[in-house]
Amino acid sequence: MKDRSLKVADSIIDCIGQTPLVRLNSLFGSSGASVYAKLEMMNPGGSMKDRPARYIIEQGLRDGTIKPDTHLIESTSGNLGIGLALTAKRYGLKFTCVVDPKITSTNLRMITYLGAQVDMVTEPDEHGSYLQSRIRRVKELASQDPAGYWINQYANPLNWQAHYHGAGQEIVEQMDGQIDVLVCAVSTTGSILGISRRVKEANPHARIVAVDAVGSIIFGTPSRQRELPGIGANRVPELFSPNEIDQVIHVDDRESVLGCQKLLEREGIFAGGSSGSLVAALEKLVPTLRPSAKVVTVFADRGERYLDSVYDEQWVNQLPPSQTIKSI
Repeated sequence: MKDRSLKVADSIIDCIGQTPLVRLNSLFGSSGASVYAKLEMMNPGGSMKDRPARYIIEQGLRDGTIKPDTHLIESTSGNLGIGLALTAKRYGLKFTCVVDPKITSTNLRMITYLGAQVDMVTEPDEHGSYLQSRIRRVKELASQDPAGYWINQYANPLNWQAHYHGAGQEIVEQMDGQIDVLVCAVSTTGSILGISRRVKEANPHARIVAVDAVGSIIFGTPSRQRELPGIGANRVPELFSPNEIDQVIHVDDRESVLGCQKLLEREGIFAGGSSGSLVAALEKLVPTLRPSAKVVTVFADRGERYLDSVYDEQWVNQLPPSQTIKSI
């Protein structure tokens, strides 16, 4: 793998990718199984969503789907909005980001500072969340503008392809293809599908474990109120391919918060909410694995964006009691 640190990038989006892989020795060093985390938080926009944002826009510019006057529109809980705003700025494209009140204040400000327009929905959908409301608003905006183009991360195959060619390829190279278990959080399911498809090419026997939020309906479990953005969904993504998932572990908001706290205290990694969900899931999973197993997980984003939620004691104290459901 080439050492990109010796090169000069032409723009900030050329710094996307080649993120580090670190072994979690303090959290899981004595368990037998080796656990490695891909630090996607170290992308320039602060999350793994930088990859599909750049990939989708650049592919669209190549094939003519996206033109210089195209108005990009997308629904997001924050991270993809930042990635899209970053890439849209690089190519001089108009971008409107449809968000809801659960977006973190940091993400909201970053999207605005990067030059994107923000459209916030305030009415919850039939599930008590805002996802369906956001999507309805995206469709409305796209229909009002002849140049409007909905990115549609839940259905766009370029989403998973970005992770296949990006983090998936890098993980295989960094691990020399020796991966027994891949553990990923799910929302659009683009990252777990893209990464796992590349991992399975290197090791067909690799086990794929999805970590979902309690209250998410992706895997057919009941919809419940949940506060943590970036993990789970109140709709089944069009990309979803359940036959490619071997196991599902559900984690609730309080478990995710505790996982973030442990990750920061034990490993010094200041990560976002879904990374805490992964830590909580790994604590359940790792003791069941053989000591020689090599486990890879993906930490999606940075903790700074959750200072007013996951890392805020008052916010945490308002969360409902733990309500974990049995893993599938």
